[in-house]
Amino acid sequence: MSAKRAVDLTGSLILLLMLSPTLLAAAAAVALTSPGPVLVRRERTGLGGRPFTMFTFRTRHADSLTPVGRLLRRRLMDRLPQLINVVRGEMSLVGPRPLPPARDPGAVRGVAERARLAVRPGITGLWQISGRSELPWEEMAVLDLHYVEQHWLGLDLVILARTVPAAVAGRPVVRVA
Repeated sequence: MSAKRAVDLTGSLILLLMLSPTLLAAAAAVALTSPGPVLVRRERTGLGGRPFTMFTFRTRHADSLTPVGRLLRRRLMDRLPQLINVVRGEMSLVGPRPLPPARDPGAVRGVAERARLAVRPGITGLWQISGRSELPWEEMAVLDLHYVEQHWLGLDLVILARTVPAAVAGRPVVRVA
């Protein structure tokens, strides 16, 4: 087992244990404030192009954010169920955000998209701590590519440390019309 995987597994298990009251409260709030499942399952592409099902808390109902969903997204709490994906080995705590599967599996992917398949996707990463949704897609792709080319355990620890203040500070919520 690599050091990165050991940190991912240990960190995600500790976080699941420590955050279990928060996870239960968030799940109850989602369930009690709008109809539908508590968790949303999304197909994503992981390490080596392997598909996996990513979990998030449901934050929308009928194409609009719910009040609870707005709070969960602002504090990045909608992603906490992805700790399960980390335990399962499908994701890492730090890495590029997972992409949906290519619409045409035979299609040639861009350099950045192919490169990001060389590492496990992560819950947090460089672009999440560098401006998140305020960054244009091109800058996000550059930051993800930089991470893929330069990643090492020390960088992961710095990103994790910077994620906590970013989550506490909150982020603007992108509204869906």
